[in-house]
Amino acid sequence: MELGLCSFVETSPDPLTGKLISPEQRLRDLMEEAELADQLGLDVFAIGEHHRPDFVASAPAVVLAAMAMRTRRLRLTSAVTVLSSDDPVRVFQEFATVDLLSGGRAEIMAGRGSFTESFPLFGYSLDDYDDLFAEKLQLLLRIRESVEVTWKGRHRPALNGEGVYPRPVQQPLPVWIAVGGNPPSVVRAATLGLPMALAIIGGAPERFAPLVELYRDSARKAGHDSASLALSINTHAFVADTSQQAADRFYPSYAYVMSKIGRERGWPPMNRAQYEALRSPRGALAVGSPQEVIDKILFEHELFGHQRYLAQMSVGTVPHDQMMRSIELFGTVVAPAVRRHTMAPAAPTTA
Repeated sequence: MELGLCSFVETSPDPLTGKLISPEQRLRDLMEEAELADQLGLDVFAIGEHHRPDFVASAPAVVLAAMAMRTRRLRLTSAVTVLSSDDPVRVFQEFATVDLLSGGRAEIMAGRGSFTESFPLFGYSLDDYDDLFAEKLQLLLRIRESVEVTWKGRHRPALNGEGVYPRPVQQPLPVWIAVGGNPPSVVRAATLGLPMALAIIGGAPERFAPLVELYRDSARKAGHDSASLALSINTHAFVADTSQQAADRFYPSYAYVMSKIGRERGWPPMNRAQYEALRSPRGALAVGSPQEVIDKILFEHELFGHQRYLAQMSVGTVPHDQMMRSIELFGTVVAPAVRRHTMAPAAPTTA
């Protein structure tokens, strides 16, 4: 199994001290995190796209290009590119450039986005939320198939044989579809024969098993070999030397962020009892000692049979030294143990 990290590059206040690090410092810390992940032999580093004051990474391709210059083996992907409010031509050009800079390590993880700030920012209507994504995904896939593109849609000026450059090292440039539990999005990924990343951020992992079954069944019905389609499971995670250390270090920032989002969306604030339930062996959080995190990842692997796992450790501001220790334990203890238990060859990730 491929194992990696995901970050939204938060700059929220430290909930214990109130201290707010600068965006410049947060990006410097992020580069150190990526370098450590690369040195430890992790497989993937993913950067999310957000257009809010508490996130730095509104331009994931730029961040990934910087990472490309400081790493040697990590695959570098968005998580996600909000394709609905972006231009597929520009997205392809940006990630083709990252691919060239990294020697063929770039990927695009395309999604509709869990936040909606980018729609008014770039002049799009939320009334077209799904139609925008479907149309722009079609164009993105057309661009990666052919240098010169002829295409016409509703939401972007037509292309009449114009060439799209540069072209990437990888042929084709990997494109994943990221979903958070929406069945039509699952079916779309399967029908197109694209690898899927499933984000599990709450509840019991078992409740997502029907979505994975839907993905594989829909792929077979569309004429694809479902066994060749890669699946990634993405969760919130944090590792410390002991279970109590992990629980206590991750909770303040996690509760701060989840409660803030809850106020926006009508959820109740996060409390410690809910958090501990999510940390339990059958909960969504992979937060604990190295062995607890190993057990959680392997439990989910039994459920889903996935080929990739991404850990989002920076949910809110976690002190940099604690983050680095979490990555170190993930790379030196968790990853080797998980790989030993999942020795079957991974599915191709170049679809």
